[in-house]
Amino acid sequence: MAKKRKAKKGVSVNVKREREREREREGEGEEVVALIWRVTQCAHSFLSHNKVSLLPSQSLRIKSLISTILSQPAQLDSCFRFRSLSLSLSDSQWLQAFRISKPSFSHLLHVLSPSLAPSFPHIAPDCVLASALFRLAHAAPYPAVSRRFSISPPEACRAFFAVCKALSLNLGHLFHLPTDSQRVVVGFGLSSLPNCFGVLGLASFNIDHSLFARLIVQALVDSEGRFLDVSAGWPSTMKPDSILRQSKLFHDVHESKELLNGPSYNLNDGALIPQYVLGDSCFPLLPWLLTPYNRVNEEDSFGSAERAFNSAHGNAMKLFRDAFGKLRATWRLLADSRKWKPECVHYLPFVVVAACLLHNFAVKCNEALPEEDVVQKEEPYPAFDGLGDQSGVRVRDALALHLSRMTFRK
Repeated sequence: MAKKRKAKKGVSVNVKREREREREREGEGEEVVALIWRVTQCAHSFLSHNKVSLLPSQSLRIKSLISTILSQPAQLDSCFRFRSLSLSLSDSQWLQAFRISKPSFSHLLHVLSPSLAPSFPHIAPDCVLASALFRLAHAAPYPAVSRRFSISPPEACRAFFAVCKALSLNLGHLFHLPTDSQRVVVGFGLSSLPNCFGVLGLASFNIDHSLFARLIVQALVDSEGRFLDVSAGWPSTMKPDSILRQSKLFHDVHESKELLNGPSYNLNDGALIPQYVLGDSCFPLLPWLLTPYNRVNEEDSFGSAERAFNSAHGNAMKLFRDAFGKLRATWRLLADSRKWKPECVHYLPFVVVAACLLHNFAVKCNEALPEEDVVQKEEPYPAFDGLGDQSGVRVRDALALHLSRMTFRK
């Protein structure tokens, strides 16, 4: 125990030292930028007052040096202003502004900088990232972002979509479905849902479009509220069944067999439960996609097994709603009240995917997500009116009986 306490103390000291070094580096960077400007101003003043006494070669050399520095004023100015802003913000103010803490921001900046720096030679990468996060967090229009971060509105727009692209390129592994299946299954097992691989549902975003009023996102969520798979950009005129069958998730499960191919779970009565996903009633019942029992006007005829399954299913679907509620509460650009313009419809799917990746990044970094979710007023999707797959019926009945017995034991 003493060794553990000593080790923890050592780690704590190292963390403090690293934070102190980081603050020192920030201060040094601030001083360097300010010094560059002072030297440039002095050189310009010297040149103005000594044109006559200087040799032509000397005058030309000074002019060349000044021009080299002034060729990148936006980068120096944005760097200076942003670092002045960051030093003036308390931790809570920083979190309010950018939705992630300063250490998480630094980590994210380290990951994304190689993708951002080549596209913005005249703007500091931290300013590019901060401006994009600020717009996403507060639904800030580009002129407001421009004023706050000392970049032009077109640069603010370009920075926002560049960050969205960089997030998809560099954080795509945070959609854990192919690589983290064991953790996902164990997480649902703790909720008495053996071999469950996630909860599948649909969310919508309002758009001002002549053909359809909403854009649909199909997403799979785990027991911790992380997004495992996101398929965005479907028009609301499509039926949920069609969206499902055209998604990569369906292809990877049903056709290529790359997912949900793990071992079956042996219930106490000997029944085998393959890996499965719980889905909303708008989806078809499949061997790997279990939807709730749905008998119109016959709720009273449900047996205990059916009620137990629907209860567990309803609790699981709340994970999906909560995940999107926290997503919208964190990144207000995706709030329910916003209507996206027609010319922005093509970009919305990329923004949604980027926000979902940031959500997973925040969960991984143990960031505090908003306590109050934004409740999306979703129009209910009609229940699937086709026949359920017979293998899916058998799997659901076996799981329902298992859940009923678990409820009875409690």
